[in-house]
Amino acid sequence: MAGAVSAVDQPLKIITGADDFGASLKDAMVTHLRSLGVDVEDTGVSSYYSAGSEVGRRVSASSSSEVRGLVCCGTGVGVAMFANKFPGVYAATCLSVEDAVNARSISNCNVLAFSGIKTSPETAVEIFDAWIKTPFKSPCPASGSEPWSSVISSFLDNSLSEMSQIGKSTAGDSTTKKIDETTASCVICCLAKNREFTPVDIMPGGSMKIVRETPTSAIVRFKAGSVEPAHHHTFGHDLVVIKGKKSVWNLSKKERADLVDGDYLFTPAGDVHRVKYHEDTELFITWDGHWDIFLDEDLETAKKAIEEEA
Repeated sequence: MAGAVSAVDQPLKIITGADDFGASLKDAMVTHLRSLGVDVEDTGVSSYYSAGSEVGRRVSASSSSEVRGLVCCGTGVGVAMFANKFPGVYAATCLSVEDAVNARSISNCNVLAFSGIKTSPETAVEIFDAWIKTPFKSPCPASGSEPWSSVISSFLDNSLSEMSQIGKSTAGDSTTKKIDETTASCVICCLAKNREFTPVDIMPGGSMKIVRETPTSAIVRFKAGSVEPAHHHTFGHDLVVIKGKKSVWNLSKKERADLVDGDYLFTPAGDVHRVKYHEDTELFITWDGHWDIFLDEDLETAKKAIEEEA
């Protein structure tokens, strides 16, 4: 990051955290921020869900609007998911300057999430600079770089007070409500509620709900015993297991990964892989581009290969 130019116009405290996939980028950003005189509270390196939730908790508990967070994991998605579990935290995964400007202008984003795999330290500095300098409601790519209309500006003003109440106990409650851990959900899990899942005809036992079209993000479900025959995609993809158990054989690299709740896996573009689901499984997956799939074997061949390995 030699030669990078950045300026922070107001006193700030940035709380940082990362998992192993985001540790190098987080450390680079901590060094950069401290060189600017920014007060940095580094929570270190842990699992993506622990890192995200710890930064989210501390930002939520702060009484100052100038305390913000910066979190990093492989994709930037997992840490944002768990930071957002806390009231008053508006975390966004930003892969570009445009993402950061939109997130600040529209949602008053106060926790910036980076991808340790896809984002270089130099790009991260540019994204951070745009994020820290962009005021709420300012012109942004989403507004055509023009001021928001009076109608949208009024909506954004009202959104601040409404958003801040989400996750808090209802006013007037005489007792503190306890969270039932059997029904509590993360932000990504909530996307699946009350939404219709479409069967994946090419993969029996699977169903999918598209969350975003391009780059494609989706929540995917597979029934126990389902098998995905060997296949590949034009784009690489990242996934996080929300619940369940699955095995993935990367045939291109001759590697096997056994995944359970909270595990993360990145599969590069073109890598041929086969999958077996040992339990009913739900996962969040994001592709680098538009979703596609190309089969490299039929279902019976896949089942036979898995049985022979067992």
